[in-house]
Amino acid sequence: NHLGKVVRIHTDGRIPADNPFASGAGPQGALPEIWSYGHRNPQGATLGPDGRLWLHEHGPMGGDELNIPLAGRNYGWPVITHGIDYSGKPVPGSTGKSAPGMEQPHHVWPVSPGLSGMAFYTGDLLPQWKGNLFLGGLASSDLIRLELDGDKVVHEERLLKQRQQRIRDVRQGPDGLLYMVT
Repeated sequence: NHLGKVVRIHTDGRIPADNPFASGAGPQGALPEIWSYGHRNPQGATLGPDGRLWLHEHGPMGGDELNIPLAGRNYGWPVITHGIDYSGKPVPGSTGKSAPGMEQPHHVWPVSPGLSGMAFYTGDLLPQWKGNLFLGGLASSDLIRLELDGDKVVHEERLLKQRQQRIRDVRQGPDGLLYMVT
């Protein structure tokens, strides 16, 4: 099935021949359209300026993740997680924060902001933010700005917290400004 998976297809529904499981390789029964798996609850996705897919996922209680999904890789859910169950106990079936053959998150939030939409800023009106990644926070009620060096997160800033609005989506408009849905 497609639960916890990133699926990659052509716009007409065909399966790309270079998908990791297109030839039948990989876990038994892996569907050919699957790109990566072991994702808990993807909530936002965007293409970076270099064309790579960036994806974020709600963790359980804590452990929201930012990932750059790689072909055929297992991102571990529910075996590995940086969060805990809502009961306050370990996630059932979890063995901890790492396991052989499973990818670590690209970036993790120990306290869940409740991530929503996200977008890279590529405009010219705000040159100091060019190349930054912006994510909406539902639980944290803020706009999260991630400053990057390549694909490494080097700084995080929380914006608009004083407005106390759940940010559901963020996009760059054709005018080069950032827009948010609350």
